[in-house]
Amino acid sequence: MTTAPAPAAETHPADVHSTIRVVGARQNNLKDVDVEIPKRRLTVFTGVSGSGKSSLVFATIAAESQRMINETYPAFVQGFMPALPRPDVDHMEGLTPAIIVDQERLGGNVRSTVGTVTDANALLRILFSRIAEPALDSPKAYSFNVASISGSGAVTLTTGKDKGKKERRSFHVQGGMCPECEGTGAKQDLDPAELFDEAKSLNEGPFTIPGYTADGWAVRKFLESGFFDPDKPIRDYSEREMHDLLHKEPVKIDMSGISMTYTGLYASIESAFLQKDREAMQPHVRAFVDRAVTTIPCPACAGTRLNEQARSSRIRGTSIADLCAMQITDLAAWCAELDDARVGGLVGSIRQLLDGFVMIGLGYLSLDRAAGSLSGGEAQRTKMIRHLGSSLTDVTYVFDEPTTGLHPHDIANMNTLLLRLRDKGNTVLVVEHKPETIAIADHVVDLGPGPGTAGGEVTFTGTVAELTASDTPTGRHLHDRARLKEEAELRAGNGALRVRGAAENNLRDVDVDVPLGMLVAVTGVAGSGKSSLMREAMLQTRRGSAAEDVHLVVVDQAPIKGSRRSNPATYTGLLEPVRKAFAKANGVKPALFSPNSAGACPECKGAGVIYADAAAATDTAAPCDVCEGRRFMDEVLEYMLGGRDIAEVLQMPVEEAREFFSAGESRVPAAAAALERLVDVGLGYVRLGQPLTTLSGGERQRLKLATHLGERAKAKDGARTVVVLDEPTTGLHLQDVGRMLAMLDGLVDAGVSVIAVEHHQAVMAHADWILDVGPGAGAEGGTVVFEGRPHDLVAAAHSGEGTTTGEHLAAYVADSA
Repeated sequence: MTTAPAPAAETHPADVHSTIRVVGARQNNLKDVDVEIPKRRLTVFTGVSGSGKSSLVFATIAAESQRMINETYPAFVQGFMPALPRPDVDHMEGLTPAIIVDQERLGGNVRSTVGTVTDANALLRILFSRIAEPALDSPKAYSFNVASISGSGAVTLTTGKDKGKKERRSFHVQGGMCPECEGTGAKQDLDPAELFDEAKSLNEGPFTIPGYTADGWAVRKFLESGFFDPDKPIRDYSEREMHDLLHKEPVKIDMSGISMTYTGLYASIESAFLQKDREAMQPHVRAFVDRAVTTIPCPACAGTRLNEQARSSRIRGTSIADLCAMQITDLAAWCAELDDARVGGLVGSIRQLLDGFVMIGLGYLSLDRAAGSLSGGEAQRTKMIRHLGSSLTDVTYVFDEPTTGLHPHDIANMNTLLLRLRDKGNTVLVVEHKPETIAIADHVVDLGPGPGTAGGEVTFTGTVAELTASDTPTGRHLHDRARLKEEAELRAGNGALRVRGAAENNLRDVDVDVPLGMLVAVTGVAGSGKSSLMREAMLQTRRGSAAEDVHLVVVDQAPIKGSRRSNPATYTGLLEPVRKAFAKANGVKPALFSPNSAGACPECKGAGVIYADAAAATDTAAPCDVCEGRRFMDEVLEYMLGGRDIAEVLQMPVEEAREFFSAGESRVPAAAAALERLVDVGLGYVRLGQPLTTLSGGERQRLKLATHLGERAKAKDGARTVVVLDEPTTGLHLQDVGRMLAMLDGLVDAGVSVIAVEHHQAVMAHADWILDVGPGAGAEGGTVVFEGRPHDLVAAAHSGEGTTTGEHLAAYVADSA
């Protein structure tokens, strides 16, 4: 291990005030890690994906800090808090309260907006309750989450001579919720043609809704309701029968002796699909919603979510709905012009909050933007807003790749923010791959040397200059730069996705041809309209006359849905051929080799752990005493394939499993092919049975990519496969970026068109074609400011006529010369 000069062996009490000391950390793949981290400094944790960075920073340091804070509360209060297990570590000292700012998406509740999750809405409501005209009675009157209610009821008097007596009193709550859309701002309509085949009867399985299988409860309630002839085609239904099918109010029915509630199809779909976060839906469910649901702004409130009273109350002629719809940069300017002595301090707080949005690169958002529609990077930066003006000092801020989703132009602002938090006297711990952020570190901790079982060690601690001189993967690749392709290396392309009149979000009636047969990079600052342009391109392609000729594969950053039993083996489908191979080799049924079926341990039901329900607290898990975490019955583990039992196979890293299933008596070609794709996307270190909940956002995206690559065979004969990727380098170490580029090249050379929405200059330099969207973010973006070859983009920058992206790409390739 390459290190800076070692600290003195003797530990003095004063050391607690200057360092965080970790001794013997063994969380996940950590191998008895000892490390000292300076307090009140910016420390960046580096290393290849899966090397143990998050295990040390999040699962050990931050987790122990939060656990110790929780233990300071009374036992009664702890009963309502998550029961946090102690990390696997011998000793820790010098911890301070930890604030974790991760990339988990914000809540998908349809009522959550950028304004509600940052308290900006709350401050604006107070402002309006004080100085708006006509005045309303309270801040609640401006809230779209509070309905206006009037009524009367009995109250028990608590003071005076009549104490204890009951008295009937009237009440009125004035809220701001639009009564028509109930504060959601939208009205949704369903297309019956996308819900069922009207030529079929209930017995013939007419429904085309995800999850509405013939033997499921959702379908059986129609068959056993008694409202319909199960053999009658839906198109022959009477008006009453069609009403009962689509709109019937909740009513109790008997289903095989069980009392159930029957509701019409529209109400069932609304609760099952329309009230859920669209961005978190599985792709096939999202595709169904896109087809079947038409969403329009609520006609009563014009999409503002607010009732007429709230909309008519104004400050300087502007309603609170108008302000929330503004781009935040414009809202900040409006507040800067508001000069009213009655609310001077309040306006100052609002301006400070809005300035934070602008500084962090989110000035293009509006406060009424749905929280669930933000990307992981946008969500993380939104969470940071509340800490910018905090008076707290000497706390530990923990960040998970804060540059995710940021254009090189915006990374400098993020670095400034991290340094500001440090300079207030805080300890800032950052897990990061980007050289621009590594460069500003006071201290670097590099983990590795490899991923998974090949990692888990501290291979370097010291300064950035010392890291550069070290012989670690990070040190060797810190200054790697991809070069621009030579003219002869550029692909000519073949055809295009035609986009006409694209106007989604901030797009300005864009017409553009996205070339096929190439590696295309779609670039631009955060919020410029890149993702909107790609969504419009995919939508127009699916609806166009050429839809049958194109097989679209979209790999975005939406979270993978699944239970805590889901793992790479189940998600990719490779467990199925493995189970069949075990069954064939041992002359038994395949179901024995599934932890979710016949072979499951009877004690833990195949989970490998026992979940203790702590009432209101979060469930806690402990390894199953019967199977010791192996998930299967003992008799199942007696069956072997190639000398390994099924539990041992699920514990294999992907790379080892690929070799295992590639030759000999354990050869399973279908499994080996799926594993090869996982290795290609840089997931060779992940274990086959590792829960999906333990994977990072970048790892989950690459898992989706590998799975989708296996679907190319599903494309119709003659159809061209087009893969659309959303920042495929997310979470990749510097040394793995080259491997990702080689994989993308392999796809294009095999006839697949690849379109990558990307900020990484290595992808831009390596691309055959660039579509640059901008010139700015939000209202300042929405146009294609460049389309052409990367070297032409760089040449324009050198001539002084380039785009922001061109300027950064020119500087990047200059460093590679």
